[in-house]
Amino acid sequence: MENKASKTQSVGDVVVLGLTMGFIVLFLGLSLWNIELTATTIEQGFAWTAKYFGSFFQVLLILTFFIAIGTALSRYGKARIGARSTPEISTFRWLSMILCTLLAGGGVFFAAGEPVYHFLVTPPVTSAEAASSGAIAPALAQSFMHWGFLAWAVLGSLSAIVLSYSHYVKGKPLQPRTLLYPVFGERALKGVFGSIIDACCVIAVVAGTVGPIGFLATQVSFGLSELFGATDGFALQLIILLCLAAIYMISALTGLHKGIQFLSRMNVFLAIAIAVVIVIFGPTLFLANSYLQGMGQYIGSFFEMATMTTNTAPDWWMKWWTVFFFAWFIGYTPLMAVFVARISQGRTIRQMVVAVAVIAPIATTVWFTLLGGSGIFYQMQGVFDLTEPLTNFRFDVATLTVAQALPGGKIMAAAILLLTTIFVATTGDSMSYSIAMVGAGHDEPQPWIRVFWGGAMAAMAAVLLYMGAGQISVLQQFIVITALPVSLVILPTLWTGPRTAKAMYEEQS
Repeated sequence: MENKASKTQSVGDVVVLGLTMGFIVLFLGLSLWNIELTATTIEQGFAWTAKYFGSFFQVLLILTFFIAIGTALSRYGKARIGARSTPEISTFRWLSMILCTLLAGGGVFFAAGEPVYHFLVTPPVTSAEAASSGAIAPALAQSFMHWGFLAWAVLGSLSAIVLSYSHYVKGKPLQPRTLLYPVFGERALKGVFGSIIDACCVIAVVAGTVGPIGFLATQVSFGLSELFGATDGFALQLIILLCLAAIYMISALTGLHKGIQFLSRMNVFLAIAIAVVIVIFGPTLFLANSYLQGMGQYIGSFFEMATMTTNTAPDWWMKWWTVFFFAWFIGYTPLMAVFVARISQGRTIRQMVVAVAVIAPIATTVWFTLLGGSGIFYQMQGVFDLTEPLTNFRFDVATLTVAQALPGGKIMAAAILLLTTIFVATTGDSMSYSIAMVGAGHDEPQPWIRVFWGGAMAAMAAVLLYMGAGQISVLQQFIVITALPVSLVILPTLWTGPRTAKAMYEEQS
């Protein structure tokens, strides 16, 4: 019986690997064959998905947040993850790993530029005049909506509860297909059906992670050129990619309790140091007032912003902002839930949900205020003008421009580039680890599998950069398309999550 299960698992792994690598080869092959056709096809799929399923993505995130919070606050929130009575990982390291894994997935690229963009091009939810003092709070509030409670809650709350119970109590594999086990039983775990589910989720994460890896290379290359006179181009970008890949592949190789925790702690310490410098030497009063007003508007206009559709907002705005970000987070959800479930043994459901859906979003909004709020301040003071680069979505230019205007000038800019690099390395190693767990179906995947996936994503980023940074943008549009099947995988957690929490509580009681 055991040999049969192992054989079934092995076949499933081959199918997942074949489908995932097939996607990578197909995407790169089509891009090399006809870049324009590939870009046009994906753009059409992106527009269609955003138009017809954007509202569904929004409702899914809203329901996930409130059901997760309700479950955590109920008596079922006292149930513990796994068989441990005490946490496996210390609280600081645990929170660092949670925070750094997603924030690196894009937050570090948008933290400086997005609030300034919404300040210059006011979001549809407000009637404030662009670039006026009245546009400050709406700009921050809109950024908080994209990177706040809804975004984080979908990543590691209800889905992580279902995976934790199915894996640690029922002995099922730590894979995305297990999210459907409460609905379909063993049929979801065996055969081609389960393999396709896993492959869709892995492809979504590959698309979502290769983007930040590639954009990091362009951002650091541009930064080294501006700060130190290096020659910006593919050669420098390739060197940066190789260094980045080496960092996170070594980190993934050393395992969960060494490399990944080490990089996460480094991230947090460096981010705190940068934040302290900004608070002490930057426009402190302006930032404090802006955060208070921005958070107030975020909470006060929460439902208005969360439920905004093309009836009240331009189609292009919804497609490239709210729907794009929400789809990105949905695509990350199964693999992020695998990661959160793996590192949360011994934690209660309440602790896990509060950490992911409350503490992490608040930390993110503070970070966006420090960088983006400073950007708004310096834009108003005439220190720089980011209108043109942000209109062209050049967030790498915005990040470096804001960083150089901060206290410390070039030193601060170099520190933020370093922070960005470590953040993306954290995402690379944690997602390599998660993808390896999906292939292995258990908590401790083979080191070579972790290294393989880290290398595959770096190689894909290198090929796309060789074709031009625009192809990475095309790949990121593909995230919205992959979010559609992934959303159907996590949809049942809206009711299986609370039911699973109840079962955990009753069994432990």
